[in-house]
Amino acid sequence: MILRLAFASLLARALTVGMTVLAIALSVALFLGVEKVRTGARASFADTISNTDLIMGARSGSVQLLLYAVFRIGNATNNVTWKSYQEIAARPEVDWIVPISLGDSHRQFRVMGTTPAFFDRYRYRGGRPLAFAQGKGLDDLYDAVVGADVAAALGYAVGDPIVVAHGLASFAEHADQPFRVAGVLAKTGTPVDRTVIVSLEAIEAIHVDWRGGAKLPGQTTPVEAIRGMDLTPSAVTAALIGVKSRLQVFQLQRRINDYPGEPLLAVLPGLALQELWQIVGVAEMALVGVSGMVIVTALIGMMAMIFASLNERRREMAIYRAMGARPVTILGLFVLEAVLIAAIGAMLGAAVLYAGLAVARPWIDAAFGLWLPMEGPGGREALALLAVVAAAALVSVLPALRAYRLSLADGMMVRI
Repeated sequence: MILRLAFASLLARALTVGMTVLAIALSVALFLGVEKVRTGARASFADTISNTDLIMGARSGSVQLLLYAVFRIGNATNNVTWKSYQEIAARPEVDWIVPISLGDSHRQFRVMGTTPAFFDRYRYRGGRPLAFAQGKGLDDLYDAVVGADVAAALGYAVGDPIVVAHGLASFAEHADQPFRVAGVLAKTGTPVDRTVIVSLEAIEAIHVDWRGGAKLPGQTTPVEAIRGMDLTPSAVTAALIGVKSRLQVFQLQRRINDYPGEPLLAVLPGLALQELWQIVGVAEMALVGVSGMVIVTALIGMMAMIFASLNERRREMAIYRAMGARPVTILGLFVLEAVLIAAIGAMLGAAVLYAGLAVARPWIDAAFGLWLPMEGPGGREALALLAVVAAAALVSVLPALRAYRLSLADGMMVRI
């Protein structure tokens, strides 16, 4: 009976109740959406690089090595000599190794020298390979492959010329040796999107006439002569390594860290990513806090709506009491109404979220490289929905007590 009374009361106030349900639905959709974005961003962050067992570079910190080798942020403290690189590459535990050379830039985007194996070995998001939106890989000495963000920001297409600048914040350009865009990579949502990729030999070629970070005065070697030179690099910045057996990862890591030729460091990408996330992941808690405050605001609005309706419902409560309604009945009626409003709002919010995800998920993936999971509410989300309903029941207690304390005479009084 009390359930029927609650439904009838809500229907009698359909407009105000509907607005309250909508407010709760939008706040729940925002909270669940933030949770989806948070978990999706964390998964995408952890999947920035996958199927790579070790990252090798000069000895520094694991996070610093990860930042410049994978995220193209910062600079290496030192380089790895080509001799050391070859000796590590020749170890029996190594299945494959891809060198990386950093240092130059193009219009605020980092330029990375590597080998064609990078396009085959680099994996992200649980093993997805790189794909070309246009063109192909590095065939010629002066070929360049640009990431999706580089192409979008600078309007590049296959065949366009590129001039690489010396260093990261330098106005000195290698204008005498321009590159040609050979390919444009598809969007990945990783730092590859913001990278210009050339060959290791090309990095050496553009620095033939440079010494100590400056161009030799009056010296310009013809491109034809450079093509005939031995362009084997003297050093690389870092290397991505895959081992033949996962059981050999720690053994190879120890060998690299104890390498006698020069101080080297090898890190496991997964552990370094977790360490980095502990530093940059503070923002996710701020997002959760903001969305939680939105829900609190919606619940406070519901309580205000119930309080505001008390004056209109005085006669209703008085009739209930005159008919012998117990205090627990009036209290239960208000609590049940609040629970119904919150439950309907929570279900509507979840439906809005998943409908929006179904429509926007492909676009978000293509635009930002962020893959949002479509799984149902997890344990944390389910607890949040239950907490919303429980909080709604709690905030309705004060209006219920207020309604009960209104006297029968006050409820039946005709006000002029």
